[in-house]
Amino acid sequence: QVQLAESGGGLVQPGGSLRLSCVTHEDIFRRFTMGWGRQVPGQPREMVARISINSEPHYADSVKGRFTISRDYAQNTVNLDMKDLKPDDTAVYFCYTDYSPLPGSRSWGRGTQVTVSS
Repeated sequence: QVQLAESGGGLVQPGGSLRLSCVTHEDIFRRFTMGWGRQVPGQPREMVARISINSEPHYADSVKGRFTISRDYAQNTVNLDMKDLKPDDTAVYFCYTDYSPLPGSRSWGRGTQVTVSS
């Protein structure tokens, strides 16, 4: 089982900011792409951002210019900095890695709730 520990979710007002963090084993952190997805009940999971082993980021169109994904090599942590949050950003956010014991699949964390509301 791949351990991905997310933190940083919470309640924030529209226009506010939050940082999500995901820490994992150093070997996984350094050798595999990592990212974040989010899911609203009754909807499919949406990919939000990912970062390659060379720290090249990619973003969903819905978050470009507002979210920033980064790697902290000292802490084996992937951070997702979110600003100008909107009510539509409300979801459970899941960290993932492209490593999995099952070929062709990803490993996901348990998720952290982000609620954007006044």
